[in-house]
Order: sequence, then structure tokens, then C-alpha cells
Amino acid sequence: MRYNLLGQTGLYVSELCLGTMTFGGAGFWKAIGELKTAEVEQLVGTALDGGVNFIDTADVYSEGDSERLLGAALKSLARPREQIVVATKVRGRTGPGINEVGLSRAHILASIDRSLARLGLDHVDLYQIHGFDPATPLEETVRALDDVVRSGKARYVGFSNLPAWAASKALTFAAAHGLARFQSAQVYYSIAGRDIEREIAPMCAAERVAILPWSPLAGGLLSGRFDPDKKGPADARRASFDFPPVSMERLPRVLSALRGVSEATGASVARVALAWMLTRPFVTSIIIGAKRKEQLVDNLAATELRLAPEHVASLDAASALPMEYPGWMVEFQNARDPRGDTRTPTEAEIRAAALRTK
Repeated sequence: MRYNLLGQTGLYVSELCLGTMTFGGAGFWKAIGELKTAEVEQLVGTALDGGVNFIDTADVYSEGDSERLLGAALKSLARPREQIVVATKVRGRTGPGINEVGLSRAHILASIDRSLARLGLDHVDLYQIHGFDPATPLEETVRALDDVVRSGKARYVGFSNLPAWAASKALTFAAAHGLARFQSAQVYYSIAGRDIEREIAPMCAAERVAILPWSPLAGGLLSGRFDPDKKGPADARRASFDFPPVSMERLPRVLSALRGVSEATGASVARVALAWMLTRPFVTSIIIGAKRKEQLVDNLAATELRLAPEHVASLDAASALPMEYPGWMVEFQNARDPRGDTRTPTEAEIRAAALRTK
């Protein structure tokens, strides 16, 4: 297990982070996982024993049960608090009231207290907004998050699922007013869904914001249970919760390439998919979830798999994004620029630079 700095902080986090969406199983979240006390404690203990020091949850997961179960496991395992980085999130609906949702000052300040109570902690290490709230000014959200940090209830703040323009606006506002800035971006990224390479990854690289990919196995599509030319198993998570969306046109090529590298290395398809993500320099920590200890152990082993350059190249080619505007226009215009090296880089070159930049 390797450890990376979280954004512009001095805090190191493991390159794999344990996600807790499978904890609980209340309401909407039942399709994702229904793990209870003993199973949760086993998974958390296995992750910590495997070198993971970073655990992510959210107030909406299983209607608060995920936070409660994680807090109980941490208390039972009795590991030193300073050795574990705990993250949670705010934005989703937590009650029937009109104001029990969103990123208003009122909801943020109420939600951090409830999350800490469920977790049984006096602070979290990372407090993240869990999406975009069109009803609340970003400036109000940033100031409220700064108050959470100044109160000692969170050490750092981050965002999840924001467009690049919104995150950039928030970073600029925080810098201009001396407020706590976003140190991390929790975003969907996998070899089957590389969309963040267009705008979000270059922005994060430029601003030194850590990228924490969620659903690195694309909701189970890259687990090894799906074949390029067959329908997935009936009991797979995708059968009842078809999320996140992926390009079904590119997916067969991706699955075929993953299987080829899996056969060549003797590693599982899931492990190869995670190992490929660990070759991306902009990735700080990959959030992995599991229902079984065996699944978690296999995922943890991805940190030991070193892919050969030719394997990385084949996976890159199979999963490459199609060119989009303005990338193709930038390339078209600057291919005709007589000034040589002063030309604007192409979209492909911008993406390649982002991959090389910490």
C-alpha cells in the first residue's frame, strides 16, 4: 500500500479507500448492500490490516445507518483515532422538511453535528459536499464549510459530483477570502468511464486538488462477472441498480482488453481494472466497496499488481474517449499554425499532460 498527500494538505491517505455504501441496506440502498454489524466490523478490520487508513461514508447512505455502523466498528476495533482518516458527506435529503436537503448554511451546520453523533466522533478528517445544489449560492456553501473547519468539526473539505466550472468558482472564492478550500474531488472514474479527463482532471491537476474516484468497477461491470458478448448474471447489482451509466459502445472493447490482461497476468479482471487506475498520476485514492471479505482482499491486492507498459497501452487504447468539442476544434485550428511549438495543445495532449501531472 502506498500513501499520497491529500491535495494541498500535509495529510497522507492510502491509495485505496474503503467505501461504505454497502453498510446497512435501508430503503433505496438495499440493492447496493445490506451488511450488518459483524460483517461491517470484519470488512473495516480487513481494510485497516491491509494498510488502508482512509474510510469514506455519507449521511444519506442507508439513511444514516452506514455512519452508525462505521462508528460502531471503529469503536469496537479500538484502533488509534489519529491513524484513521474518516470522510463523510452532506447534501442529500435527511428528513421530510423543506430545508433538510441541500447545501445551505442551515443544512450543513445541522448535518455535521448529526453525522458526528452517528459516527461517535468529535471530528471528521474530510467533509465533502455530495453534489451540486442549484438553490444555494456557492459562496454560502463555501463560507459554511469554512465555519465547520474553524469549529474543529472537520479538518478539511472537499466536493463530489460538481462540474469543473462550479468547483473552480468555489476554489477562486475561497482563495480570495481566505476560506477553507476544496482539497479533494470525489468523482466517478473508471476504465469504462473516463469523462473526467476532459475538464475535471486537468482542473484538479492545475489546482492541486486530490481526485478520489468512486465506483472504479463501474457498478460491478468490471468485476469479472460480465463478458463482452453476454448479458450479466441475474443476481448482479446491475440487474436491480443499473448505475453509473457507461458507453455500451465502448464497453465490449474494454471488457475484452481487461480479460486479455487478466489472462496474461493471472490477476482477476477487477484487480486489473483497479491496477490500471493506479497508473493514472492524478488519482490520489480509489474508493472501493465490498460485500464480502474475499472481494475486498482481491481488491486490496491491486496495489501489488504492476502492469507492463504494453498492457497499460492496450487498456488505454480500448477505453479511449472520443474527441469532443472544443478539443477537435483546438486541434484543427492549431495544426495549421505556422509558429511550431507555440501552438495550443490538442485535447489528447491536454489529457496526456493531466495524466503526467500530480
